[in-house]
Amino acid sequence: MLLYVVRRILGIIPVAAIVAIFVFLLLRLSPGDPASVIAGESATVEQVDKIRIALGLDLPLYEQFIDWVLQLLHGDLGRSVFSNLPVTHLIAQRIEPTLSLALTTIVFTCLTAIPLGMLAASYPGTVVDRLVMLFAVLAFSFPVFWVGYALVLVFAIGWHLLPVQGFSSISEGIGPFLAHIALPTVTLGLVFMALLTRMTRSAMLEVLGQDYIRTARAKGLPRATVIFVHALKNASVPIVTTIGLGIGVLIGGTVIIESVFGISGLGRLTVEAVLVHDYPLIQGLILFFAAVYVMLNLLIDLSYTLLDPRIRY
Repeated sequence: MLLYVVRRILGIIPVAAIVAIFVFLLLRLSPGDPASVIAGESATVEQVDKIRIALGLDLPLYEQFIDWVLQLLHGDLGRSVFSNLPVTHLIAQRIEPTLSLALTTIVFTCLTAIPLGMLAASYPGTVVDRLVMLFAVLAFSFPVFWVGYALVLVFAIGWHLLPVQGFSSISEGIGPFLAHIALPTVTLGLVFMALLTRMTRSAMLEVLGQDYIRTARAKGLPRATVIFVHALKNASVPIVTTIGLGIGVLIGGTVIIESVFGISGLGRLTVEAVLVHDYPLIQGLILFFAAVYVMLNLLIDLSYTLLDPRIRY
């Protein structure tokens, strides 16, 4: 068990190194002069040189990389060119809405997609199965921003049940928090839910066809016991894997969803940084999202040993 954990942890080192190199080269190898892009067309030569020195672009490339890595090891992601605030401070200011949206989306997706997939697998080829798969295909086909605007049109503008935009912290009350997070959660969760529903159905169908399931049924065990106790546990590894892969969908989707619903989170901060060419902030956000994705997938890999003890060997 310990050897498996050590191997998985060591496995993220080359991934982290590749991501770090990519993020570093993002600024240095981008078309044109980054300092000129940041300064703007009306900037003087002195202003451009000042920005170039502030970013360390006047140093040789290897010195820039060494200094940048040393800063990362000290937890320093640099300073924003336009706000002159530390990137870590800006991320800390915006992390609560994004984290809340991601967690509620994962909970919503798991509570809906897994039961739907199990339901479809329990009645394969029937009307129930086809309706569930039709729903999954439609949910996966519609663009996320279109779904968001449609939900706003119906539930916020049409029926006045939920607020149109904004975010309310959970510290301000669970009611306002849920009211503001409901539409973004459903919008972001639909694509993720479609993916997880299809995978749950496929995994459950494969397990339900095994001999030990037929033996359990022959013993007269209740249908719910066979499905939830015997089948679901053995089908959980691909389901958990899909949840891990869906984290990438969440990270990419927050950029769109937060813009649609006016949520001041990390996704909207990314859009703002791109629009003003704030390269240090863009670098810090990419590195932060990549680190979160890698660490969450590491935790999912480690959870396999709890779901299937054979994996640790």
